Amino acid sequence: MGIDLKAMPKLGFGLMRLPEKDGKIDHEQVCRMVDAYMEAGMNYFDTAYVYHGGNSEKAIKEALVKRYPRDRFMLATKLPAWCMKDKADRDRIFNEQLERCGVDYFDFYLLHSIEDGGNGETYERLDCYNWGLQKKAEGKIRHFGFSFHGSPAYLIQILDKHPEIEFVQIQLNYADWTNPVVRSGELYDILHRRNIPMVIMEPVKGGTLASLKPELEEMYKACRPDRSIASWALRFVGSLPGVMTILSGMSNEEQMKDNIGTFARFEPLSEAERELVDKVRVIMLNVPQIGCTSCRYCTPGCPMNISIPDVFRAVNTMNLYGDVFRPKAFYGGVIGQGHGRASECIGCGQCESVCPQHLPIIDLLKDASAKLDA
Repeated sequence: MGIDLKAMPKLGFGLMRLPEKDGKIDHEQVCRMVDAYMEAGMNYFDTAYVYHGGNSEKAIKEALVKRYPRDRFMLATKLPAWCMKDKADRDRIFNEQLERCGVDYFDFYLLHSIEDGGNGETYERLDCYNWGLQKKAEGKIRHFGFSFHGSPAYLIQILDKHPEIEFVQIQLNYADWTNPVVRSGELYDILHRRNIPMVIMEPVKGGTLASLKPELEEMYKACRPDRSIASWALRFVGSLPGVMTILSGMSNEEQMKDNIGTFARFEPLSEAERELVDKVRVIMLNVPQIGCTSCRYCTPGCPMNISIPDVFRAVNTMNLYGDVFRPKAFYGGVIGQGHGRASECIGCGQCESVCPQHLPIIDLLKDASAKLDA
């Protein structure tokens, strides 16, 4: 059964960066965000087994599943290769997810974060593709796909081997369109040529495309003073044909309101606006940045409890704005919360093994330490 792209909401609610209060998911704010999203006529929710240390799936049970009829929303979650050792783990995790979410089936189910080698080999070794088809036959999965962080060549290899895949989730934004590591543009072209529906993650690149250098923001505001900076990134992705849903990991009600405004009255980029985005990208990419999207896959297993994305956020702020005081103050606050310093990295490599962006984190932490720990 094919996916009707016209029936899908353009904006998907990504549940990886939910608001927190006192170190826990802010349930009341999540409920208000869910209500605003649903009232806007949108209904695609994307979570995963590992988001928020396993609590994202539990949160959506309380904020959505218990509060709305099952036929009013679509729920997507994912099977993580790095949490499995043998075939029995597939059902163990899947059944736990059903219980966490409080549902009998998932509308969309993905093999999580496929990349060359590593995770990709695990899914093949544990026969996860046939397993997924079996779950679909049982009515436990409506649509089966995967999220992808690998090379274009590997994507072609998987699609040729597994024509049963119905949709693919990729990272795509205007900053990564020509990124030699992410290669968003090439991945998009492969999927579009094959008419495979796409779910887009990181359209605002972990929030980095929502706040730019002042001179770049002025370029956007001069053209469309009524639009937020984040809306340009979302409209870039939303203007591409073949896109099923665009995930935004909204962390507060203000972001939800802004994104609903972008998609409730969606306007594709005009040719002049597309040229402006290209111009902004060229200028922006001339500033060295660490390509961290704050997915936080690296943090749970760090033996020194280093908040790696926050370290990189501080460094990127230094690089973008030439400001030292505020990034160092932010970094000091992170350390004050009990996290390790960049200098305390022991080089174990756990972080690099799970980084979807394939960043050389150990070396980057050494560089960060020279800037932040001095």
